[in-house]
Amino acid sequence: MNVITKTVQLPDGRTITIETGKVAKQADGAAVLRMGNTVLLATVCAAKDAVPGTDFMPLQVDYREQYSSAGRFPGGFTKREGKASDNEILTSRLVDRALRPLFPSNYHAEVYVQVMLLSADGVDQPDALAGFAASAAMACSDIPFEHYISEVRVARIKGEYVINPTSQQMADADMDLMVAATKDNIMMVEGEMKEVSEQDLIGALKVAAEAIKPMCKLQEELAKELGKDVKREYDHEINDEDLREQIKKELYQPVYDINKQALEKQARHDAFDKILADFLEKYDAAHSDLSEEDLEEKHAEANRYYEDVMRDAMRRCILDEGQRLDGRKTTDIRPIWCEVSPLPMPHGSALFQRGETLSLSTCTLGTKLDEKLVDDVLEKSYQRFLLHYNFPPFSTGEAKAQRGVGRREIGHGHLAWRGLKGQIPEDYPYTVRLVSQILESNGSSSMATVCAGTLALMDAGVPMKKPVSGIAMGLIKNPGEDKYAILSDILGDEDHLGDMDFKTTGTRDGLTATQMDIKCDGLSFEILEQALMQAKAGREHILNCMLETISEPRAELKPQVPRIEAFDIPKEFIGAVIGPGGKIIQQMQEETGATITIDETEGKGHVTVSAPNRDSIEAAMNKIKAIVAVPEVGEVYEGTVRSVMPYGCFVEILPGRDGLLHISEISWKRLETVEEAGIKEGDKIRVKLMEIDPKTGKYKLSCRALLEKPEGYVERERRPRPDRGERRPRRDGDYRENNRGRRFEHQDNDADNGAVE
Repeated sequence: MNVITKTVQLPDGRTITIETGKVAKQADGAAVLRMGNTVLLATVCAAKDAVPGTDFMPLQVDYREQYSSAGRFPGGFTKREGKASDNEILTSRLVDRALRPLFPSNYHAEVYVQVMLLSADGVDQPDALAGFAASAAMACSDIPFEHYISEVRVARIKGEYVINPTSQQMADADMDLMVAATKDNIMMVEGEMKEVSEQDLIGALKVAAEAIKPMCKLQEELAKELGKDVKREYDHEINDEDLREQIKKELYQPVYDINKQALEKQARHDAFDKILADFLEKYDAAHSDLSEEDLEEKHAEANRYYEDVMRDAMRRCILDEGQRLDGRKTTDIRPIWCEVSPLPMPHGSALFQRGETLSLSTCTLGTKLDEKLVDDVLEKSYQRFLLHYNFPPFSTGEAKAQRGVGRREIGHGHLAWRGLKGQIPEDYPYTVRLVSQILESNGSSSMATVCAGTLALMDAGVPMKKPVSGIAMGLIKNPGEDKYAILSDILGDEDHLGDMDFKTTGTRDGLTATQMDIKCDGLSFEILEQALMQAKAGREHILNCMLETISEPRAELKPQVPRIEAFDIPKEFIGAVIGPGGKIIQQMQEETGATITIDETEGKGHVTVSAPNRDSIEAAMNKIKAIVAVPEVGEVYEGTVRSVMPYGCFVEILPGRDGLLHISEISWKRLETVEEAGIKEGDKIRVKLMEIDPKTGKYKLSCRALLEKPEGYVERERRPRPDRGERRPRRDGDYRENNRGRRFEHQDNDADNGAVE
């Protein structure tokens, strides 16, 4: 067994170890990564040959977390891991986007990368290590791969940049970025920020790039030591150089001319398709000697070469003439149109159109019961802000069925969620769900979701801290050429044929989220900073257009929105409000029609009461406040007679709190029996709390204190109490028990003095 171990040190002294040769030896490449007590296994397998006709990179990355890694059972009936969670899909996308551009452009064999979390201590975050592990597995294989990469998380904590911070440290972070890079170039960035500046983002990327360099060097050493620095030979493309040259010579100028016509998306695509169709018709006529199968192969090759021609023509038109496919200049933003409340019944709704991209977003406000439970291996929590992004095929004119939610939809929705979530107040009592339906798409539908989402939130009356807008930037830069162009608000074709897709979201005061994918070498920080500043100007323009439609959140919720009131109660009263087995809280909900939830947070009980109407909410709140209220001497209460005794009656003045109304305190008139006053069990009577016994905490009540004293009334002189000497110990007979299960001292039924023994 040839086991090789390599170690790299992080800037703060912690180490990451890569080991190969012990497990998964039948895979093309396998590496075990360990940091502290967190362990990941990454494997890679590639087919020997490409599937005929494949003209793209068929890469599949799967990141999975085993519940056993944290000593937990999976939830659900089967008690085993099922389909990938959103967190696993998002981590898989981070690794995929970093690896995909680094395979040779003519390599088309199927490649499967699997990363498994085998051990997790809850300290080090495994998603920041998955990219390093995957690339290390590539280094242990002979699969063709042009540059090794690594991924790190960089966070700014108390003003300092930290590489791969612990989960506990993240609580104080105002910036959370995942950065993937080779030893020379940044390849991928994704993360969220709390309104930081563009210069702060650049600073974080520089720190991450420096931390990644030794990780890439480790992989180069590992590949050399294993003899895997020489990769396998492959031949996945059959090329006809004469046909390639013919297509370039004959079709470049017609394509260039169409680029300058500034046609709309569909018209432009139809024009491009016609150029190729006309060429193939002439080609087939000139090569009638070829079989149908041979012509089919030539058509596939022609499509590939034509893609290169369209790419070159589009890029040269921008670089040489500053004109884009739709006629805009590099800094221009497409026309923007907004509308709020296009739908009558959702709690909030908005349409946001930018060029040929249109998002219809709806906002729904719910109660705590609508929260989403997140039950991942290393996290069990509740989310009170949800964002779902849907991309139906008709949005791009595709004739195909709509299936389940794909990885792209989850990733785009997560980016928009990151951009907006920091602007929802932490103490907002509602659970908020945004749904973005993309009705038209030609570039950056995720950023349209951010804009439409902001409008829908404000239309629903959500008191956002600040409105958020988003923009997607592009880059055109040919290798070995100093000339370049940064494009604001890119089209779908500019994303596909360009060198960068750089999305940023933010308020007027700073960035809230970003996502960047780089497809070229040599992107300098100077170009990156210029792109960020150009993006800032574009975001502000878009935000101004949005605020012309609705400038601030609506002051009032719409009538169909359930009303919610939230307040805190002392922790010791939580049990009293809930009651045994939830009896009290359930009874209150039945009687009032309101929904009541209680959470214990920060040593208090946080109560939320929701109902369709105000009367139900107030009724429920009054019942809860009555339970937690502390009786005060001098206050008047509407009480209920719970039991009648010869010496008086016991009155419930607040839920669970009874006081004694002595017979002498019922009326100014002397009564021989309580019944003489017409009082019976279940009666509602007004009483005043006269005294709280400092020793026993018992309540002394009075009705007569609320009645006008009769004219000429003379208080009878109290007889002096005889000296009884030293009191003997009480016997069981000295106590009586009322019908509510409470024990009270025997009462002296002396109407003259009303004394309580």
